[in-house]
Amino acid sequence: MRLLVLFAFCSLSATAGAQGSTRWQDIGKTSSGNAVFVDTRSVKDSAGMKVAVVRTVYAEAVSTPQGPITGSRARAVFDCANQKVAVLESIIYHDERTNRIYRQSAPRQPGFGPALQSTFAHVALQHLCAPRR
Repeated sequence: MRLLVLFAFCSLSATAGAQGSTRWQDIGKTSSGNAVFVDTRSVKDSAGMKVAVVRTVYAEAVSTPQGPITGSRARAVFDCANQKVAVLESIIYHDERTNRIYRQSAPRQPGFGPALQSTFAHVALQHLCAPRR
């Protein structure tokens, strides 16, 4: 019985540790002053393509009929060679801390497009695809 309790405790501790292991690195700002972060543990690299989770915290809340939105998070593929991005999943938050979601979407067939200048995608593309020193 003690062994079972110890195993359950260790499993719970490992899960809690994994959930708290996200590391958000500040990578810049958009032209409107929104802070952009990348989850360093989410970054995967394969043949010039990088997959990462990127978070944006809005400098000022954006008003909507359903209430203000304060940030967003996206999982995206960054094509470094062609300087393009494809969003795999996007979440827009009323309040990220309490997980109040305004809208969540995941396109059935993600397509690559340009990372428009000074958007979160452009800031992330510049950071993730910068030459290593």
